[in-house]
Amino acid sequence: MSRPPAARDAVLDAFERLIGSSGERAATLEATAREAGVSKGGLLYHFGSRQALIAGLVERLHRLVEEDVERIHDAPDGAISYFVRSSVDLETPLDRTFVAAVRLAQGGDRAAATAIDEVRERWLAALGRDIGDPSLALAVTLIGDGLYYHAALRAEATEGADADVAAIAPAQMDDLVSLLERIARGEASPGPAAGGEASGD
Repeated sequence: MSRPPAARDAVLDAFERLIGSSGERAATLEATAREAGVSKGGLLYHFGSRQALIAGLVERLHRLVEEDVERIHDAPDGAISYFVRSSVDLETPLDRTFVAAVRLAQGGDRAAATAIDEVRERWLAALGRDIGDPSLALAVTLIGDGLYYHAALRAEATEGADADVAAIAPAQMDDLVSLLERIARGEASPGPAAGGEASGD
């Protein structure tokens, strides 16, 4: 009888945790087996090599991104609002898998690097379909990147005593989403010039 899928997921979870906490070089088969609480033979039952383990993580990433794309299309408040607001969500299953894939790519793994490129294109295509403007869809994805890295920096920095990285306030998020949605509808207009109100004659 084959082992339950939960055991395979537990190994992938352990692999992700090790990459996140100790780096991709530390996430060996032996260390992953210990972290997952299984024997090395138990790990090899599901993943015959470290590259197979990486392939399993990449497969998980694609699945989670497809689920996220469905949420983009089905979001009650629209694709822009969902994507921008969810960009600051850390420690979700998608975030943990994405971070692990990024660190593998940074370590030189080509399969992980290719997967990162593919899922970014998938997000861009999903937004482009719903927004209807490829350039604005690209801008939204890049804004999402900035919000994500800001949130990640704040989460890391606030673990130290000297951290002082401002959060994105709810009102600021609302204003940002509103601006992007007005641009999408062709209703946005420039704000006042920097330095104050324009003077009259």
